[in-house]
Amino acid sequence: MPTADHKTAETQHDISELIRRRWSPRAFSGQPITEEELQALFEAASWAASSFNEQPWQYLYAHRSDEAGFLRLLSCLKPGNQAWAKNAAVLVLSSASTVFSKNGKANRHALHDTGAANAHLLLEATRRNIYGHAMAGFDYDKTVQEFGLNEPVVPVCFLALGYLGNPEQLEEPLRSSEQKPRQRQPVDSFTQKIQ
Repeated sequence: MPTADHKTAETQHDISELIRRRWSPRAFSGQPITEEELQALFEAASWAASSFNEQPWQYLYAHRSDEAGFLRLLSCLKPGNQAWAKNAAVLVLSSASTVFSKNGKANRHALHDTGAANAHLLLEATRRNIYGHAMAGFDYDKTVQEFGLNEPVVPVCFLALGYLGNPEQLEEPLRSSEQKPRQRQPVDSFTQKIQ
């Protein structure tokens, strides 16, 4: 079985092992994720911080074994993502309500907060040796129409979830990309101490 050890981040500081291990593969095995495990990932998402505790995120999902629902989600992805996401155990659409439920005013933090929930979900997945790949490559209008999303609810991103597969199952250039070490910008390139 393939392992993700070669993708563990080399860091300059001592950070959480979950953060070091989390990465975004495209090669998934055929192993299913149980509904119980998936619900645990959603519960992890529910504990993300959000403005006024609004929790604006919403999730639509289908297991690959739920063929009709899975294909509806898959059909909204751009072709380049469909090519590999079809092997995921679960596809998830994350969306956000962009108004506060308490007063109907615009919630300009809704996308940020949904991203935080997605990060919680992915870290809990990593703890369980489940991996996820977030995708912005989807047809926005088709997604809105296919799932009847009406303002103020907007799609944020799709997530492909599953256990690691073999990079050899991917076509190039994805195969080579899957095997490259992870890289990040140095911390001092995006931080500035104010005096």
